[in-house]
Amino acid sequence: MTLRIAQFANILLFALVTGVFWGTWFSLSRSIAAITPETFLEIGHIMIRNLGGPMSVLLPAALASSVVVLILLLRRRRNAAFSLAVAGLLLMVAALTVTLAVNVPIDVQINQWTVKTLPADWMAIRDRWEFFHAIRTFASVGALAFAVASVLRETPSSHRLAAAS
Repeated sequence: MTLRIAQFANILLFALVTGVFWGTWFSLSRSIAAITPETFLEIGHIMIRNLGGPMSVLLPAALASSVVVLILLLRRRRNAAFSLAVAGLLLMVAALTVTLAVNVPIDVQINQWTVKTLPADWMAIRDRWEFFHAIRTFASVGALAFAVASVLRETPSSHRLAAAS
């Protein structure tokens, strides 16, 4: 039962992180080049303010929940499920690394900009942010997929068959 609770929490937290990244990519990033500088700054400042704090808690919580799942799987000698969960954790660590190494420093820059102080290369900076945002988005999608696959692999065949009928 403890493993199931940990897996549920892990998938929920991975889904929340992935949802934030995916929602931003799907709704904003695909058309970001068409947004005026004024709108870009307004949206950017709002999103940085709204997401910075919650994501600084949510992403580490997702990683911590993954470590708990790994420990529980290792103790139960569930090697295949463990390997899938490790892959999920590594992809989420990759998303965090991209976030901290690229996206957050750019967010700090953007947060200081006004329409009057936009640097001449602001579009190149915006495009760099977008490129790395896409990388972290799809890394988190992969992480979530591996976390779910781990749970499905962990579920005994008889339980899967009973649930399907």
